[in-house]
Amino acid sequence: MENREQTIQEYDLICVGGGIMSATLAMMTKILDPNLKVLIIERLGDVAQESSATWNNAGTGHSALCELNYSPQDEKGHVSIEKAISICKQFEISKQFWAYLKTQGMIDDPATFICKVPHHSWVSGNKNADYLEKRYEAMKNHFMFKSIEFTRDIDKMKEWFPLMMNGRSKDEVMAASRIERGTEMNFGSLTKTLFKILEEQFSTPVLLNHEVVDIDPDSKIDWTVKMKNKQTGHKEHLEAQHIFIGAGGGSLLLLEKVDIDEKDGYGGFPVSGEWLVCKNEAVINQHYAKVYSKAGIGDPPMSVPHLDTRYINGKRALLFGPFAGFSPKFLKEGSNLDLFKSVKLDNVKAMFGAFWHNLPLTKYLIHQVSMSFDDRMDALRAFVKDAKNEDWELKVAGQRVQIIKRDEFEGGKLEFGTEVISSKDGRITCLLGASPGASTSVNIMLEVLEQAFPELLSKETSKDILKEMVPFWKAEVDEKLFNTMLDKTTQVLNLQ
Repeated sequence: MENREQTIQEYDLICVGGGIMSATLAMMTKILDPNLKVLIIERLGDVAQESSATWNNAGTGHSALCELNYSPQDEKGHVSIEKAISICKQFEISKQFWAYLKTQGMIDDPATFICKVPHHSWVSGNKNADYLEKRYEAMKNHFMFKSIEFTRDIDKMKEWFPLMMNGRSKDEVMAASRIERGTEMNFGSLTKTLFKILEEQFSTPVLLNHEVVDIDPDSKIDWTVKMKNKQTGHKEHLEAQHIFIGAGGGSLLLLEKVDIDEKDGYGGFPVSGEWLVCKNEAVINQHYAKVYSKAGIGDPPMSVPHLDTRYINGKRALLFGPFAGFSPKFLKEGSNLDLFKSVKLDNVKAMFGAFWHNLPLTKYLIHQVSMSFDDRMDALRAFVKDAKNEDWELKVAGQRVQIIKRDEFEGGKLEFGTEVISSKDGRITCLLGASPGASTSVNIMLEVLEQAFPELLSKETSKDILKEMVPFWKAEVDEKLFNTMLDKTTQVLNLQ
């Protein structure tokens, strides 16, 4: 029987999960009030091992410069860029926060986690080329994207991404766009950097190899966290005013144990990923770009194929994907029972409804799982015509859990973004979902702070810090402010 006297400390904030979200929230909280007591709990032996790990995410600074799913075309042919504007602003907020850390002397070398790699969109066929030109026309008239370039000319594409143009004829119908200021991100490196700052400069500990097994309301304070040492089996209780659950795919299972009404009706659908990784240095050196295309008809947004220059452990790499797979695990290091454990009375209708109304996703996953290595190489050859099997290998990427939520008409709906679930008083918050996640982590965690610590954000000192730290937050961003801050972050983060 557990002893209640094992409660050892009270915290202002406990973050569950050692990824980019917890690191960002803890960092901002300590900057705004260094006296707040913050703890991070991670179930694995190091931080940034799941969704934030370098191999487990796309590594693109998602800023809507090349991702076509953020600029959809309606039945009348109109291209909407509202979502693209929102995502672009959010990524710039992230850059502003990282630049602030650099100017404050907390980050030494931004090149360890961010560098400049141009972002491109590329399509084939008349219909897709016409769409891309309409997108270009819509985007170039907005100040956030006015540097965008567009071409249907193969010679120009040879300048932008020569590897992809090998073996092409001028008869092929293609189109491409380019924005020079795109970035490549190593979120694993960034996460570890943030946790190092937290431990060394803010005395904020990270408990590794500790798993949160339950979270209960407490009459004396607000929440009791039940935690187990995975190495010794020893169990402890911690008390906290605020809890943030940022455990990637594992968040849903923990949220379901929390006694708040807001969690009802939420479910999750796990999707695993794989990349083709180039082994040939000569091929890698022919491509310096991130090139995104369109998802197939009926395929989900997460299936958008892209050929990406990456920097992993200081070395230039080339990846193609993603290829989807199915595993019932909610984490890469999770259990095969995760999906089944997540089905509860309050979400079973939503889970079934989401499945029934997303049969094309099931068909897509069955096709992806059944693909051979040769099939995957054939998909790559749509981008690189002369790709050779011996130059590439398959590598397993991260595990994602897409949100399922109640829907009045369909019973349940599958969502492909991120969402913060919060108790009415904001004292417990949980992040569900996947992309564009890490790229917009600062904006998402500012929203968590707003819900969880309204009294902190209302202080004049906090307002002053936030205005300096993230000038776009709560601001009407016009062209002058956008260009001023873009120039500043470009210089501070060495993205010239």
